[in-house]
Amino acid sequence: MKLPKIIARTLSVRLSLMVVCEIALLLMGSLAVMFYFSRQALKEEAMHNAEQTLEGTVQHIDNILLSVEQSAGNIYWDLMAHIDQPERMFTYSRQLVECNPYIIGCAIVFKPYFYTDRELFMAYVHRKGQSVTTDAQSELVTSETFTSRPYTEQIWYIAPMETGLASWTDPLKGEDTEDEALCTFCLPLYDRSQKPIGVLAVDLSIGLLSQIVNAAKPSANGYSTLLGRSGSFIIHPDPEKLSYQTVFTQTEHGAAPSVKEAGEAMVRGETGFRSFLMHGEKWYVLYKPFQPALVPGRSKEPLGWSIGVVYPEDDIFGDYNKLLYLVLAIAIVGLLLFYVLCRLIAHRQLMPLRQLTQSAQRIAGGHYDEIIPETQRADEIGQLQDHFQQMQQSLAAHVSELEQLTNTLHERSEVLQKAYRQAKEADRMKTAFLHNMTNQMTGPSDVINKSVEALCNDFGSLSEAAADREVGIIQQQSKTILDLLDGLIHTAEKEGGCL
Repeated sequence: MKLPKIIARTLSVRLSLMVVCEIALLLMGSLAVMFYFSRQALKEEAMHNAEQTLEGTVQHIDNILLSVEQSAGNIYWDLMAHIDQPERMFTYSRQLVECNPYIIGCAIVFKPYFYTDRELFMAYVHRKGQSVTTDAQSELVTSETFTSRPYTEQIWYIAPMETGLASWTDPLKGEDTEDEALCTFCLPLYDRSQKPIGVLAVDLSIGLLSQIVNAAKPSANGYSTLLGRSGSFIIHPDPEKLSYQTVFTQTEHGAAPSVKEAGEAMVRGETGFRSFLMHGEKWYVLYKPFQPALVPGRSKEPLGWSIGVVYPEDDIFGDYNKLLYLVLAIAIVGLLLFYVLCRLIAHRQLMPLRQLTQSAQRIAGGHYDEIIPETQRADEIGQLQDHFQQMQQSLAAHVSELEQLTNTLHERSEVLQKAYRQAKEADRMKTAFLHNMTNQMTGPSDVINKSVEALCNDFGSLSEAAADREVGIIQQQSKTILDLLDGLIHTAEKEGGCL
C-alpha cells in the first residue's frame, strides 16, 4: 500500500522505473524475437536430424530383413531339388538358423498329405528358448510342431498359400507363439505347375530387432518404432509393448488420446509430424510408410508397415529451454541491477533538487533568510538552483521591506490607537459632563415649570405677594440655569482651545 505513494512522491524512483521499464520492453521484445526464430531453427534442425535418423533406421531395418530374405532365397533352390526327402528338410531348417544370427527359427511345412504317409509335416528348428541373441553357436532345438495349434490354422501358413506371394507377417503374439513375439518371412514353395505346395517360414525376433535398431538411439531419450498393418509393435524399446500391446491399446494403459491418433495416422500409411502427450510429457513423432529397397528378385508387395522416430520435447528443446530460463534469469537480475544503478545515479543527480525542496519548505515556514548554496552545474538543475537563489534573495529583500513597512505601520498604529483612546476618553468625559449638566438643569427647569403653571393656572386667585414669590423663584432658577450654561460654554471653549 505504501509503494505507490513512495513512487508518486519520489522522482528518482519514477525516473529509474521508467528507464528500466523501457529497457525491459526493448530487451524482452528482442529476446522474444531471437528465441522465436532460434526455436524455429532448432525445430527445423531437429526435423532434419529426425529425417536422417528415420532414413538410417529404415535402411538398418531393411538390411536385416533383406539378409533374412536372401538367406531364405539362397537355400530355396537346393531345398526344391530335394523336396522328396522329408528328413532333409530338418537339415535345411538348421542350416538356415545357423547361417544367419538374426534368424531364431525356421519352419518348412507342406500342405496336408503332401507326403502321402503324413497328414501334416513340419521341420522346425529354433534356438533354445527362442532367446534374443545373435550368438550363432547357441543351442538349437528341432521340433515337428509350432504352438498347440496346427500350422494350417496359422496366418504365416495361410497367407502365402492363398496369395502365392512371399511376404512378412505382422508380429505373431499370444497363442501364435510359444515365447516371445515373432515376425515371420513366409516364402511359398511351388510345384512344377507353379502352385503353392508348402511354405518356408523364417522367424525374426522382434525383441532382437528392437534391440539392434534401438542400440543406435536417435537421441538421449528418443527411440524408433515400427508398426505393423494392425498397429502391432514390431520395434519398440519396451518389451511389454512388443509382446502384448498395440498402438490402439495405449489409451488403456494411461496414454493420452493423441497417442492413438498418431498411431492411426501411421497405420493409414501417412507421412507427417505430430506431437502427443505420454506420461504427462510432450513428445514428437516423425513417421512415414516403411518401404523396403527395390532389389532384383525381391517381392514388390508393400508390407503395410509404418516407421517413426520418437523424440521427447526435452531432447529437442531441453537445452533451449534451460538457456531460455537462464537468459531470463540473467535479464531479470540485470534489470534489477540496472534499476539500482539508475536509482543511485538519479538519486545523486537529483540531490540539489531535494536540497532546494528542503530550502523551499523552510522558506515556506517563514525562514526567508534561508541560504541557497552556490552551484557549479550548468544543466537545468544548476540553472534552477541559480534562479531559485535569485528568487530567494529577491524574496528576502522584499520581506525585509515589508518588515520595515510593517514596523512603521505598527508605530503609526500605536500613535493612532493612543489618539483614539484619548478621543474616546474625551468623548466619554464630554458625555459625562453633559449628562451632569443636564441633570443639574433638570431641577431648576422643573421648578420654573411649576411656577409658570401656578401663575398661569391660579393667576386670578393669587395674591400679589404669592405672585411675586413665584416670579422670584422663576428668576432665581433662571439664573441658576444661566450660570450652568455659562460654565458649559466656558468649558467647551477651553476644550476647543486645547484641541
